[in-house]
Amino acid sequence: MGNNRTVLQKLARAALVVGITGLSACATTGDLEALSAKVDAASAEASAARNEAAAARAEAAEARTMAASATTTANDAMAISKDTETKIDRMFKKAMYK
Repeated sequence: MGNNRTVLQKLARAALVVGITGLSACATTGDLEALSAKVDAASAEASAARNEAAAARAEAAEARTMAASATTTANDAMAISKDTETKIDRMFKKAMYK
């Protein structure tokens, strides 16, 4: 999640720089269409970053679910292993007493 936050911060900074650059250029040239295009581009980048962050969150949630399932399976296997070890020990002790 930290990586997504970094990407979002970089994109926000880039959008801010583009916006400020666009504003200063428009203030001198009066070209509102160029400013509008730059704002639209920055908005599109921010939207793409939000979509990427949402996809990353979904993948992280899926990974958490898979990890929980793997942990449960490992715990079940450990319990079965302990039961089997106990049975083998009992069988070995019985064989030793005969």
